[in-house]
Amino acid sequence: MSVLDIQFTSHDCGSCPIRHRAVCARCDDDELARLEEIKYYRSFEPGQTLIWSGDHMDFVGSIVSGVATLSQTMEDGRTQMVGLLLPSDFVGRPGREQAAYDVTAVTDLTMCCFRRKPFEHLMETTPHVAQRLLQMTLDELDAAREWMLILGRKTAREKIASLLSIIGRRDASLGLGGPVGDEMVFDLPLTREAMADYLGLTLETVSRQVSALKKDGIIALEGKRRVRVPSYDALLAETGDDSDGGLMA
Repeated sequence: MSVLDIQFTSHDCGSCPIRHRAVCARCDDDELARLEEIKYYRSFEPGQTLIWSGDHMDFVGSIVSGVATLSQTMEDGRTQMVGLLLPSDFVGRPGREQAAYDVTAVTDLTMCCFRRKPFEHLMETTPHVAQRLLQMTLDELDAAREWMLILGRKTAREKIASLLSIIGRRDASLGLGGPVGDEMVFDLPLTREAMADYLGLTLETVSRQVSALKKDGIIALEGKRRVRVPSYDALLAETGDDSDGGLMA
């Protein structure tokens, strides 16, 4: 099962597919009960905007299933995709009333939302929620720095390989068809046009590099979006990172 295949059919926190990675990961039963009182679910279709940059946000929440993009529009109308939101990622910033980015669903998407003001109060009285949100914020900072490296220093082939490894790694962390031995299978949530926008490449370059990775046996494509990675280590070797996560000379 992949990120795109999750179907969240229960509103019980204990059976939530992102329970071990979401903002509530460290909560005990009493704390979960308090979250239950202020949560609700929202569903979005592909292409639908969750929130516009500058809008007042009366909610925060976690993506339960699906994928969204973070993007920012410049004064001349150009739009740059600046991030991906995958299952368990948090949307919104407690303490901030306005959204910093446009958030748009790429696939069918379900969010577990919390009313912002009650959530902010709960953070003050529930250390486990505040601690987990801090950890997630630091992880997000690490991801942003990783993406700066990808966009600024890597070749087109390394960019494509890095994006595939990031998505595959997240699938694995959620137990969604991740590594079986050294093999990994996942669904690519972005079209090639969206990949080009996200990576700062042309569509032709993305298609050419994906074909090259396929020809070299690094990946196999099954249908339009299904990606099979015979060796995750081989894919990592194509990212340009050394074993410590730094850039190879």
